[in-house]
Amino acid sequence: MGRRCLVLLAPGFEEIEATCPIDLLRRAEVEVLVASVSTGLLVRGRSGISLQADCLLSDVSEESFDLLVLPGGPAVYDLRKQPEILALISRFHNASVPIGAICAAPLLLLDAGILPGPAFTAHGSTVDELPDLQSGQETLVSGSLVTSRGAGTAVSFGLALVEILKGADIARQIRESIHA
Repeated sequence: MGRRCLVLLAPGFEEIEATCPIDLLRRAEVEVLVASVSTGLLVRGRSGISLQADCLLSDVSEESFDLLVLPGGPAVYDLRKQPEILALISRFHNASVPIGAICAAPLLLLDAGILPGPAFTAHGSTVDELPDLQSGQETLVSGSLVTSRGAGTAVSFGLALVEILKGADIARQIRESIHA
C-alpha cells in the first residue's frame, strides 16, 4: 500500500507553503489528499490564489494517513480557535504519525500540547509564543516533527517531508530534478 498524506487548507493559507509540499510529495508518488477545513472545496489563500481541495476535512478526518501537513499563513490564527483541529493534530502526534508544520503553523503544535518539547523552527513572528524556536535552520526534523521557517523554505520543507515518507534517495532524486 502506498503512503498517504493529508494537507489541511483553511482560508488565508500561505499558497507557497501548501503547493510546494503537495507538488514534491506527488512527484515522490505519495497519495496527497488536500482537505478543506471550511464548508467548500474552493479555498482562498492569503495572496488571493484559490485552490480546489480534494475533499472536506469532515469527510476524511477519521481515515488513516502517514503524514499531516500544516501550511502557515494567517489561516493559522483561525485554526488555533478550532478545538477539532487541535484534537486532530494531537491524534496524529499520539499515533506517532509525522507532522509537518511551516511558518506560523508550529503555533498549532503549541496549542495541541506538542510544543515545547522536540526541537523546532518557525517563522520569526512567532518568537513571543515560541521563544525556543531554532532560527539557524531552514527546516528542522526532530523525531516525527518536521518544521520550517516560512515561504522561502518551502522547498527544503517539502523535500524533508519526501525524505520522511520515501527515503533519502527519492528526496535526492527530486532535489536534483528541480535543481534545488
